[in-house]
Amino acid sequence: MAVKTYKPTTNGRRNMSVVDYSVLTKQKPEKSLLVKKVATNGRNAHGHITIRHRGGGVKRHYRIIDFKRLDRIDIPAKVVSIEYDPNRTAFISLLHYVDGVKRYILSPEGIQVDDVVTISDQGKVKPGNRMPIKNIPVGYSIHDLELTPGKGGQLIRSAGGYGKVTSLDGEMAYVQLPSGEVRLISKDCYATVGVVSNSDHSNVKIGKAGRVRKMGRRPQVLGKSMNAVDHPHGGGEGHSPIGMKAPKTPWGAPALGCKTRRRKKASSQYIVSARKK
Repeated sequence: MAVKTYKPTTNGRRNMSVVDYSVLTKQKPEKSLLVKKVATNGRNAHGHITIRHRGGGVKRHYRIIDFKRLDRIDIPAKVVSIEYDPNRTAFISLLHYVDGVKRYILSPEGIQVDDVVTISDQGKVKPGNRMPIKNIPVGYSIHDLELTPGKGGQLIRSAGGYGKVTSLDGEMAYVQLPSGEVRLISKDCYATVGVVSNSDHSNVKIGKAGRVRKMGRRPQVLGKSMNAVDHPHGGGEGHSPIGMKAPKTPWGAPALGCKTRRRKKASSQYIVSARKK
């Protein structure tokens, strides 16, 4: 994978780069695995904006990704294509199973067309194969990791992400996540071997505001540039200071240096080593 740059014909072009999509093998997605995706623009069921700075953007169809694959145990599948997915940072792979079923999965780094992948309790440890953590050797890279057996992959799904099984001693497995956090995971949880594709995603430079608008993200404005009625930092003449010791959110809550977690999550007991020391 590589990052592609362009001749600096304009200021936006000068500072822009894109992922080299030459690794992709198919332009159009599988129609049977597409569903309509309605843009909510950050609004909830009542029509109130609950997530600010959303709206516009290019229309998308959602690709149905098989994060479980549990109904395909010991059935081999051939990788037919590697495709772009506008809903996620990673690429996706289209699988054709020997019984005719078609599924999308997250594409691991290094997988190629015509490769054969499986989900099995005792499969070969290679990129794209899925198996329980208890059967993955310590030190191997994994992604698309389950938190609850049978629920499907929830962790390590973004571009270039990978975790590692650091220990299989005891009743539960020790898994190191991309953040550096070490967490206890049930040994019966499934994970896919390998690193998530498109690892150069983090090296891409957006380059210009219009490209961000196409992603469905709208501009953000500093609170001190607003009126007093719109933000605690607002009001005053021109671009004045916020006028308070501690910055606040638009709703008046402390924004920096204040703990915002209301309770301990039930899953906190499974964190062996936190990502923040």
